[in-house]
Parts: sequence; structure tokens; C-alpha cells
Amino acid sequence: MVFRSARARSAAIAAAGLALLTACAGAAPMVQPTGSTVTAPEGLEEYYAQEVSWAECGENFDCADVSVPLSYDDPGGETITLAVKVHRAVDQAQAALFVNPGGPGGSGVEMVENVSSYFGGDLLRSFDIVGFDPRGVGESTAVRCYDSAELEEYFSLRFDLETDEGWDDYVAALTDYGEACEENTGELLGHVDTISAARDLDVLRAVLGQSTLTYLGFSYGTFLGAHYAEMFPETVGRLVLDGAVDPSLSYEEITAGQIEGFEVAYRSYLQDCLAGAECPFSGDVDAAVQQTIDLLDQLEDTPVESGDPDRPATDSDLLNAITVALYSPASWPSLTSAVGALNEGDGSQVRFLSDFAMEREDDGSYPEDQGAFRAIDCLDYQVELNREESLANAEANTEISELFGEPLSYGEVACATMPVTSDAQRDEIHAPGTPPIVVIGTTRDPATPYEWAESLAEQLDSGVFIGHDGDGHTAYGAGSACVDEAVEAFLLDGVVPEDGLAC
Repeated sequence: MVFRSARARSAAIAAAGLALLTACAGAAPMVQPTGSTVTAPEGLEEYYAQEVSWAECGENFDCADVSVPLSYDDPGGETITLAVKVHRAVDQAQAALFVNPGGPGGSGVEMVENVSSYFGGDLLRSFDIVGFDPRGVGESTAVRCYDSAELEEYFSLRFDLETDEGWDDYVAALTDYGEACEENTGELLGHVDTISAARDLDVLRAVLGQSTLTYLGFSYGTFLGAHYAEMFPETVGRLVLDGAVDPSLSYEEITAGQIEGFEVAYRSYLQDCLAGAECPFSGDVDAAVQQTIDLLDQLEDTPVESGDPDRPATDSDLLNAITVALYSPASWPSLTSAVGALNEGDGSQVRFLSDFAMEREDDGSYPEDQGAFRAIDCLDYQVELNREESLANAEANTEISELFGEPLSYGEVACATMPVTSDAQRDEIHAPGTPPIVVIGTTRDPATPYEWAESLAEQLDSGVFIGHDGDGHTAYGAGSACVDEAVEAFLLDGVVPEDGLAC
């Protein structure tokens, strides 16, 4: 499953990485405290009251590490650190705006490094934008699994899950990966769940002197934000949840919903492509879907040269290219060009998009915390290893989408083979007693379908829904003036949009 914000992935190309901490430590927080930070939960007083060392880390940025318990069941035990990066308000800050780009595993630090790509000028003038790497991620105490060489080999593996041998090999490979995560990450691997991350978020709120949380979460960030609202209703301020995840759905239901979402999104892309002069497909949308399936079958048998003799473009690369391009209509021309070149015997553009989707650099390196997605995701769902059920689910998913059904299935096997287990409960979130919470859904969102946002808004006692008629993953900052104006009026001035606002 992929929840990460499309714009977070796009910004990764230009991300410069976390700057070195410079200037004097011990500087005061940028934003002025907003008042009482609410009494700390028993046993956590030292974390809520901690004084952190702020340091300049680039023009108009400040950075710090914040300590939190490894396990909230044992706050006096081992601690971990959360990396925080703040873009100071251009004018006087009225509050701190906490942000999460999604994932799970997306870096809020990287997001804040690219603030102008995400946030409107009024928000940048009036808020200190606070990015943080959740536990397990990025510059925080992070998950470690395979190194880049091991990942390169791992991602090249193929399995025939219809055969006993293929299934056993698949389970063995996933088990080996999970064991490597446990060996290289240690006890942290069992404590990167969203409930713990929500508790971390409340510590960060207090450390930055905020009496209430102002928050903008994308994709998985909506799941984190909704859990925060359920757990800490008394400190909920102005929350916006864009590209929402329905917290009541099972792993299998989430998978099926995403498969349908990608099918809808790809058909929208094809409709746009076929209306243009350079489209590599022909006929109507149904015909173009079949041509895509045929092309994948050809690539499975005969990969296409990409300029690197060791890495031709495969069917997996084309599927990766399609998937990542659907996150933003701005990427559609790149997909059209890549498929056109592929038809001419040049797989280099498809390979480039595939590498971008997998976060692989030109030198063959992958992010060190590449395993964070799987580690976090798997702790948020209870799953069991059951071959018959997995095969049946995959068959049902193929009925939803012949193109995406099989490739996007079997994620539960990866979770069932992790060396840590989950006791998470998938329930509706109502968050009684909170002020209005804005939830946004996009009609042709591939990764978090529109219906999920509708459902979350209905579940929340104070949910207010904005529907965006559009393509791509998440809506704020993606070109809709209607959405942007509503979100910014709410965050800046507390103007609650009309429930059911259609943008």
C-alpha cells in the first residue's frame, strides 16, 4: 500500500537533505507560546517539559532533536529522538503549523525543506511550519533493514505464487527481509506504530509551547491526525486531513480500495492521453487498458534496453512508472513520453520513472530507512499468513482491475512475516469533543479513494467534508483555488467551510 503524498515524492528530486546544525544551541523556540500546554500525562512530565537545543540549519530554518520514550508503556526506559525542522514565519508567527506528508514513512523534515512547493504565501507568512520525521523515519531514530546492494537484489526477485515452490520462496524472502529489519533496527521495530507516533506528536506540541495542535496532514498523515484527535481531543486546534484514510477498514479492504482507485485514476489518464496527438495508445479507454496489459506481458518475456545493459526496462518498471505518474497530473506527460519511447525500443524513460518511484538514486543507493513504510504499516494492522485467503483476495482484486489487481495484492504476506506482531484494532474514529476537523477527498485519487474521505468525515463527530473533483493524490496545493482558499481561511482565521463544499 502506498499512502505517501504525490507532491512529497515529486519534491524528493530537488530535496537537498537535512542541513548540518549550525549556530548556537539553546536558542528559544521560534513561535511564541500560545498559553497553557495542558497537563502532561502521568509519567511523561519530563518529556513534555524538556528544553531542547534549537540551532539554525539554513536560511530561515531552525532544527532540534526531541526526546520521547521508546515505549510509552515504559516512559522511564529507553528513549529515542525525533528530528524537527521549522521554517520560521516570514512575518510574526501566530502559531506553529505541524505537517505530515504521508507514507507511512514520509519525511516531514524534507517536506519543510521545500515549503514553497507545498504551502501558500499567507500560511508561510503567518505560521512557523513544523516538519518532523516520525519515529522510525529519516533523521529520527530510524528503521534499518537491507542496505542498497541487498535491496537491489531483493527488488529483482520474481515468484510464481501459484506454485508451492514459488509461494514458499516468496514467504522465505519476505521473512529474511523482516529478520534483517529486526537485526538492524532492534527493539524500535516493535514501537513505530501510529498510536505511538500520535503520542509523540502531542509531546512535540507541548515542546513548542502550543496549547492546541494546528495540523495539516496528507494521506497517511490523515490517519495519524485522526488518531491524535481521538486520543487528545482537548488539545485539538485546527486540523486539516487531506486525502483521507478510512481508519475502520481492514488490510484487505484498504488493498481492494486502492486497486480500484488506481484503476479509476489510470482510466482518467488514458482518457486525457487519447485526446492528445502524441498518445502511444489507440482506440477507446478499454482498448488502451488492454494494450497496457499486452505491453506488460511483452516486457515480462522481453525487457527493453534502457541504456544500462544490466538493468533493462521490465514489466515491473512499467507498472512502477504508471503508478507513480498517477499521483499527479503534472506527471502524465512524462508517462506518455516514456511509453512512447518504450514502443520505439527505448526503455530509459520508463526505467527513470521506476527508479524515482522506488527512490533509487543514480548511484544505485536507496534511502537508509527504506523499511520504515513496511514496519509502520504492518504494526497498524492485524494480519495472518494464510495462502488460500491471499490467493482468493488476489483473484477478487483482479476482478476489480485486471491491470492492478494482482501486482498490488499480497501485502498482507509481508506483514505476516515480520518478526513483530500487531494488536492494533481497526475501528471508526469519532473524536468526540473536538472543534471542527476538515477532511478533503479527491474524486479520482489513486491512493486514498474519495469514499474513504467521505467515510472519515462522517465518522468524526465534528467532521467537515470538502470534495475536490480532480485527479492526483491529495488536493491542497494541487491547483484548486477553491480548496486552497478554504483550507487557508480555516487554518489562518478559523473560518469553517460549508460541510460538503464541492470544489
